[in-house]
Amino acid sequence: MQDNSYIVQKIFNNNIILVIDNNVEKILFGKGIGFGKHAGDEIALNKSIEKTFIIQDPQNKNKFNQLIKTVDEDIIVICEEIISMISEEFTEELDESIHISLTDHIFFTLKRLKESNEIVNPFLVETEVLFKKEYEIAKKAVSILEKRTGISIPEGETGFITLHIHSARNKGTLSNTIKYAFLANTITEFVEDNLNIELDRDSLDYARFIIHLRFAIERLLKSSPIKNELLTAIKRKYKASYKLAEQIGKIIEDSLEVKVVPDEIGYIAIHLQKLTESK
Repeated sequence: MQDNSYIVQKIFNNNIILVIDNNVEKILFGKGIGFGKHAGDEIALNKSIEKTFIIQDPQNKNKFNQLIKTVDEDIIVICEEIISMISEEFTEELDESIHISLTDHIFFTLKRLKESNEIVNPFLVETEVLFKKEYEIAKKAVSILEKRTGISIPEGETGFITLHIHSARNKGTLSNTIKYAFLANTITEFVEDNLNIELDRDSLDYARFIIHLRFAIERLLKSSPIKNELLTAIKRKYKASYKLAEQIGKIIEDSLEVKVVPDEIGYIAIHLQKLTESK
């Protein structure tokens, strides 16, 4: 093998191929790059390669190889085109696991939809509010899926794709991303039950509350709590809201195993007060 060449492992279509380079798998994009090629062929490293995705982790490499044996090539092509679109929207590099997790998710989603199984997303609104940028890109991904497959994709699926995008952006596990969205939904239901109200999930106050929870959680996980100079006044003026905020703090502590300091509880109380007054 020449120094500036790869060995072809799989041809997905004329424009997307899987190659190996010094035991590292790479997905190459380029117009006509796979035309006339076969597994085992050498392909030169040249300007026709427009984009390269690397799969370096041994576990991811094994999972991806298993995936391409079980998932239709057409679906893999669509997913890789979607991942390429997603990568163009951000400056940071996506975690390589998205090639496995998102493809596997979309494969089973399409299978369920073909079998007329309902897809329900219990924390769609929270996901949209928490990860606004990713949600907008997920809508583009759904549009690509619908155009290429002819299958109508429910809105709940946009939320699930959003979580995969956010996870890949932040090098985190999908389980943690889902946990934060689920936690926001749990807290919302807790507030509604305790205040005996139904929150307007389309309201600005609700969006601010959810966004504040997201950043509060990030601060707590990084052990960098914010200082609240108004804490004493909040405790005195908004007694009921502060007491409810303390209970929310306990939910966060139990879920994430972090200590929620009074300063953070005070800010949560302010948002609760706004939600109460808006009702």
